[in-house]
Amino acid sequence: MLDSEAKQWGMFIHFSILAGYAVPLAGLIVPIVMWLMKKDEHYLVDQHGKNVVNWLISLFIYGVISLILVFVGIGVILLWLLAILNILFAIVGGLKASNGEVWAYPFTIRVLR
Repeated sequence: MLDSEAKQWGMFIHFSILAGYAVPLAGLIVPIVMWLMKKDEHYLVDQHGKNVVNWLISLFIYGVISLILVFVGIGVILLWLLAILNILFAIVGGLKASNGEVWAYPFTIRVLR
């Protein structure tokens, strides 16, 4: 795979998170499937995929915690914040990937290295 193709695939993996806002669970399934299909073809694609999957795992954990905190009153605000951060991080990650940069999402628990 050429570097230019790797940049495109990295960008697509990041932007595919946004599919979840149109089709439920697509923002989870699509980036993981794309990463698994292309991770062995270029190290950049593998890095972008790992960063996205780490973010999705972290987002799930933060979402569960926020749902629990709904009963305290702060959870709803945290859920909105997570949704906004998810959109912003996907856009920033995609733009950085298109420039050939690997960007680790802030507040991410690194499960995959």
